[in-house]
Amino acid sequence: MSSPDLGEAERQAVAAVLRTPRLSMGPQEKAFERAVAEYVGARHAIAVSSGTAGLHLCVRAAGIGEGDLVITTPFSFVASANVLLYERATPIFVDVDPHTGNIDPLTVEEAARDLSRGAQAAREWLPRKGAGKPGPLKALLPVDVFGQPADYDALRAIAARWRLVIIEDSCEAIGALYKGRQAGTLGDAGVFAFYPNKQMTTGEGGVVVTDRDDWAEMIRALRNQGRAPGDDWLEHTYLGYNYRLDELSAALGAAQMGRLEELLSKRERVAGWYAAHLAQIPGVEPPVILPSTTRMSWFVYVVRLPVGVERGGVIRGLAQRGIPSRPYFPPIHLQPYMRDRFGFRAGDFPRAEELGRRCLALPFSGVMSQAQVARVCAALAQVLEAWR
Repeated sequence: MSSPDLGEAERQAVAAVLRTPRLSMGPQEKAFERAVAEYVGARHAIAVSSGTAGLHLCVRAAGIGEGDLVITTPFSFVASANVLLYERATPIFVDVDPHTGNIDPLTVEEAARDLSRGAQAAREWLPRKGAGKPGPLKALLPVDVFGQPADYDALRAIAARWRLVIIEDSCEAIGALYKGRQAGTLGDAGVFAFYPNKQMTTGEGGVVVTDRDDWAEMIRALRNQGRAPGDDWLEHTYLGYNYRLDELSAALGAAQMGRLEELLSKRERVAGWYAAHLAQIPGVEPPVILPSTTRMSWFVYVVRLPVGVERGGVIRGLAQRGIPSRPYFPPIHLQPYMRDRFGFRAGDFPRAEELGRRCLALPFSGVMSQAQVARVCAALAQVLEAWR
């Protein structure tokens, strides 16, 4: 489905670390954090072991705990909701924009208003079971789906109106621009992730970016087993985690940050090839890019199949022709553990579910050739023609 774009600079950077005695929390981590902070224009960048770890630390820094309510999206990778469950908070899912898959600000506004009023108005938004005694509404956790920023002007206005914090899940969107502003810097904190299929990679890893000094200090302590500034060796002020990023991964990340504009441009070129070829296939809808997205950061290439086409059959047909593909995303609320815990049902969030039925991720990376893109699209056209 994807392949990282690695070269000699990355190999040399990792090999250099192997010749040193420092494999954790050393100069490579600091260099990587500096590069990310400078790139996005944030005061702080804190390297962590994964995007999930970064989101979890933001939840902790925001003081979100048992029973607290957080508005978020059902159309995402499960980690964006799981980090709330780690702290026994309750995710309040709202439906998405049918064009982009990003959280719908109008629905967010309705939910925030009703939840803040409490009583009967709030019950419409709460899960059928498993929420316990609902606490206050504390935060918004939007996701920049597939590398396109959510509508942050609208979301920031809602957050200000109801005194909410914003944790921006930009794990799929490093380098994206919303009205000229860097993704990840549009809330109280943002998180990037660097799994091997991302725009750049550290193998595993992530970075939290924020301008909030208090959050940055807390997150740095929590990632390192709760050691606060001034703690002695083996002294721990907080209950923390082993969420550090090792020096090998940080060195790889620093080298990739030096090539980030190149990496983003190469992925944009591949996306352009896809758009040109897919325009010749009736009924297939390419990604929709809004005018507010000054720059799309291409994470995956997700198309929508024609209404009525059975996606599983398309996936099997492509596989028979040597082409991998994946459903993106099965909605979070329909995952078995979410159904069991909260009583969610099919039909609860129809726009997210429609996307979950029709969206298909095609092979995508910056190292793909135009011939490979043409081959994928030819195979897709053959499968759909056979279906018709």
